[in-house]
Amino acid sequence: MTYKNILARAALLAAAWLAFTAAASGNSAAATPATAPEASSAPAAAWRALFDGKLHDGFRGWHSQGMPDGWHIVDGALTKEGNVDDLVTNAEFGNFELELEWKIGEAGNSGVFYRATREYDQIYWSGPEYQLLDDVNAHDGRNRLTAAGSAYGIYPCPEGVVKPYGEWNTTRLIVNGDHVEHWLNGRKVVEYDLGSADWKARVAASKFSKYPNYGLAKRGLIGIQGDHPGALALRRIRIRELP
Repeated sequence: MTYKNILARAALLAAAWLAFTAAASGNSAAATPATAPEASSAPAAAWRALFDGKLHDGFRGWHSQGMPDGWHIVDGALTKEGNVDDLVTNAEFGNFELELEWKIGEAGNSGVFYRATREYDQIYWSGPEYQLLDDVNAHDGRNRLTAAGSAYGIYPCPEGVVKPYGEWNTTRLIVNGDHVEHWLNGRKVVEYDLGSADWKARVAASKFSKYPNYGLAKRGLIGIQGDHPGALALRRIRIRELP
């Protein structure tokens, strides 16, 4: 073999080796991601029934130890007529997702409170409210800030989402850290952040400005307003805590 042939063969071997190592390197890069995926957050807890035709010891009265007078179970629904004591959960909740179905009577007015405390005499002086209302016939329905689905007196709900009195509505309330979402009949109607500059400005301009700890608790009671006029029926109330 001549010296020229030796050089040619050496060049071919070198080129083959370079090609092999480049391919191996490329395959390794494709198989290994540049960064490892972030660990998934902890899963939400299982759903827990607060009322499914039975009370499961989920509620008591705001003023009374047991179930207040005026609340009844009728055809699998938790109902009341006229002004009665508010209901509150026995347990406190921080981050959670709450679902329920509700039917309001003509001109009826009620609401769902969350993270309420017993610092003040009335539940609505500490706990923000998801409004339940007959928008057409109740006085509060004239203002979107106090209409059905609103964060009462703070954030308005768009018109035309709530169903007429006597028909069932579905509500979903998500409270996660400072972030809150109001869902009504499958539509997200209100979204806000507790303690944000916008929240503080709106509270300062509302009747709740007299209560310095309004909406500031990180955990608290969930309540159903009873001390307002009109009939109310509730069913399929369930909750799951969020991490």
